[in-house]
Amino acid sequence: MTMKDIMNRMLSHENLTREETRDILLGITRSEYPNEQITALLTALEMRGITVDELLGFRDGILETGVPALLDCERYIDVVGTGGDRKNTFNISTTSCFVIAGAGYKVAKHGNYAATSTSGASNVIAQHGVRFTDDIDRLNRSLDQCGIVYLHAQLFARAMKYVGPIRKALPFPTCFNLLGPIVNPSRPQCQMLGVANLDQMRLYSNVYQKIGIDYAIVNSIDGYDEISLTGDFKVTTNDYERVFKPSDLGFEVAKPEELVAGATEEEAAEIFDRVLENRALPAQKNIVLANAAFGIQVLEKGRKSLQECIDIARESIDSGSALATFRKFVELNS
Repeated sequence: MTMKDIMNRMLSHENLTREETRDILLGITRSEYPNEQITALLTALEMRGITVDELLGFRDGILETGVPALLDCERYIDVVGTGGDRKNTFNISTTSCFVIAGAGYKVAKHGNYAATSTSGASNVIAQHGVRFTDDIDRLNRSLDQCGIVYLHAQLFARAMKYVGPIRKALPFPTCFNLLGPIVNPSRPQCQMLGVANLDQMRLYSNVYQKIGIDYAIVNSIDGYDEISLTGDFKVTTNDYERVFKPSDLGFEVAKPEELVAGATEEEAAEIFDRVLENRALPAQKNIVLANAAFGIQVLEKGRKSLQECIDIARESIDSGSALATFRKFVELNS
């Protein structure tokens, strides 16, 4: 199918199939379409809104053309946010990953450099001297010896480079912004995802149901793509959908300024360190505990109560296990 045929169908308000968007992605990697046609397609999809099958087709193409990360582990989790909430929070998801790993669970964190904030996952990891790799032996050694592995997106999703200049030139986010959370090259069986709005929550919930994994999707009602504790937040999982208040978890309401990453990568890394060293602001620690707890509950398939999961996360920080896990991770990956 030519891009002209595809665009004619879009103009006729037709949806594309999963197979068709996979083929489009493969065609993009083979340079079969000029940039003008790709731009037109991404614009049309953004104006109309992408369907679940269309998003899954792009995902299939990215994973098919990328570098796989075959980990020697049956059950592990990725904790990630969609990004783009423009709240410039500190590295909450990444910090939560080390708390979860410190509690004895396995984590395969997928991430990239920041797009709209001071520090993304790759920024804070690199700040500590870690070198990114796609060497499967090194990745499995990290997972085996410290319970966590970091997968830097640019080493794995080769297809993204073909649309990078187009995405950068467009003044709006495209469907490729939605793909980051679902193209972890290790294909985790569990995921904890933060989204910036409820429309995204519905989209990803349907995506995860089709993929067939255990998940929790969270959104703070005031627009954070994570549990911010600045107000009410909604959580949807395989088993339930519920709105929580911070007090439901035993936490005080946080102030927005307590979540800010700072103006530099160094300032963001300092907050990350302070949480793991158990010397952060109470709100910063509580926010990490909340996010880590829902991730642990996913790993436990809901068999543990939320309070039990909070206690597990708290023990990971208070005992020094989360910090020890991070130090071991740096030692293995520098």
